Amino acid sequence: MVTTTKNTPKKHPLVEYIERLLSGDALLPDTPQNLIEVVGVLHSYGIVLDAYSKNLIYFADNQFLVFFPFFKYFNGDINFKKLLRHWQHDRINYEYAEYCMKSMLWHGGGGLDEYVDSNEFKQRAQAVINAKFKNNPLVLGINQLFPEFLTEQLRVCSYYSGLGQFWRVMSDAFMSLSDLYNKGQVTSIPQVVDHVRAGLVANAGNPITYAVTIRDKVYEIIPEKVGLTFLMDTAVPYVEAIFFRGTPFHGTVSYNAQAYQIPPDQARFQYGALYADPLPIGGAGIPPTLLMHDMRHYLPEYLHEIYRQTRRGEDDLLVQICKSFQKSMYCVTTAAITGLMPYPADTKEPSEQTANRVYLQKWMDRFINSRLHAVNELPVSCEVALPKWM
Repeated sequence: MVTTTKNTPKKHPLVEYIERLLSGDALLPDTPQNLIEVVGVLHSYGIVLDAYSKNLIYFADNQFLVFFPFFKYFNGDINFKKLLRHWQHDRINYEYAEYCMKSMLWHGGGGLDEYVDSNEFKQRAQAVINAKFKNNPLVLGINQLFPEFLTEQLRVCSYYSGLGQFWRVMSDAFMSLSDLYNKGQVTSIPQVVDHVRAGLVANAGNPITYAVTIRDKVYEIIPEKVGLTFLMDTAVPYVEAIFFRGTPFHGTVSYNAQAYQIPPDQARFQYGALYADPLPIGGAGIPPTLLMHDMRHYLPEYLHEIYRQTRRGEDDLLVQICKSFQKSMYCVTTAAITGLMPYPADTKEPSEQTANRVYLQKWMDRFINSRLHAVNELPVSCEVALPKWM
């Protein structure tokens, strides 16, 4: 008699990762080399995010409704020496921060996206416009002809501020992680995930607000009473827009609609950090190249030495940084996914266990075409120079 398997549930292709998350492990294997790469690259990333955050918030607070913000990357400190360095491109690439901001604005999601399209936002924006240009009838006339033009500029500024506030928290979390690692208090990938998740949870309810000052009067564009918060209105939309969706990189796919190389539906985009191939890093028109260039200046020596020992040494430094960065983002994603899980991972209640599995399966559906398997492939040798405490 042949036993039928018609009604047997089909296993998810990434079921091993579901089990791993339920057991308290991360999407990234816990190996000494992975630990060094993740902590080291997050140390560098934390320094860069500090600079990005300050510039985004400076722009939102001081460069709003400026049509030609030539000095928006100077944070208010303009001098000839700094200008020469800027022209020589000896500076932080703040363009990458703007790329992330524009990706969040375009993909939307969360309360911030809903609020900037609300009538309340439009009324507050109009009050700012009237105050900013009360002595400029030309601009006010243009605003009458194109009522959404200046309002849209303030929507963009709201995202500048929102992303800046989000990165402020993440920068502090990554730097404190590096400090704990240096003290020997972080010795595994699950501990890295726990630290990041604790940071997300601790700051989950932080209010996201935005106000500008015009002639000594403060105008609230996003008041606290709106109820926007760090986790659900900036962190989650950021993960969705930057980790998963992203935007197609120029030169890698055709923008010709007849070529059908770009999905017509934004929800089907898979160009985020979790899908990106590290090899194009260094090519023109690839936004993460700017981030890798910034991070290479702040690599801790223990990580830089590992890169020097690779087959190509310094020749493919940006690619090596990108590989480590991608590993770190899988740790951050693990923290976000497990932090939002409906019930504790170790629950004994069958209905709660089922709910957790359904929740994780939906996430794993999105990882099928990602580089999850690639970051789980162990290098030929994991024998690295470990700190004395390990």
